[in-house]
Amino acid sequence: MTQKTRGILTVVSGFSGAGKGTIMKELMNAHGERYALSISATTRAPRPGETDGTEYFFRSREEFEQMIADGALIEYAEYVGNYYGTPRAYVEEQLSAGRDVILEIEIQGALKVKQRFPDTLLLFVTPPSAAILKERLTGRGTETADVIESRLVRAAEEIRGIEAYDYLIVNDKLPECVKEVHQIISNEHYRISRNASFIEEMRRELDMFSKKSSNI
Repeated sequence: MTQKTRGILTVVSGFSGAGKGTIMKELMNAHGERYALSISATTRAPRPGETDGTEYFFRSREEFEQMIADGALIEYAEYVGNYYGTPRAYVEEQLSAGRDVILEIEIQGALKVKQRFPDTLLLFVTPPSAAILKERLTGRGTETADVIESRLVRAAEEIRGIEAYDYLIVNDKLPECVKEVHQIISNEHYRISRNASFIEEMRRELDMFSKKSSNI
């Protein structure tokens, strides 16, 4: 008998500017064979250097709303005027194959996933301080002052729901942060509740041995 586990669905959320994307990129570089990083669909415009099907599936508002109508999304939410959502088919396929699937989505969508799939692992990424968060948002130079302000306001709202998450990841030193995320997900495979079929099979076999012994 061997221990076989389904892949773990992990949601990584965090404030805009916390470094979620960078962490995921480094995690995939180091352990790409272990993970499948789900690509979200969005109605926001691509940033410089982003391409359709790599960072996001970029869709028009009409196309996205058709995906909603077709039931093609695990979850979706509207954030700072744009839709974001997780396509269903790819996620289910990878989990069944035993790969750990990571969704990088915001808190509203994360809680919807947790509600539909209670064994989802939730990780929340934050910089070491609010001042560093503002500095990172400003430093990437891709958004207007008004958008940065809206993201900080949103962060103040998101921090109120952080207790719904399982683990807090403080993104201070990137290499250490990546190791922490990998270790947390790896350890989850050994949680008792994720090994019910293995335990049941072990019980069945031991009961058989016990019955044989009692008949001797």
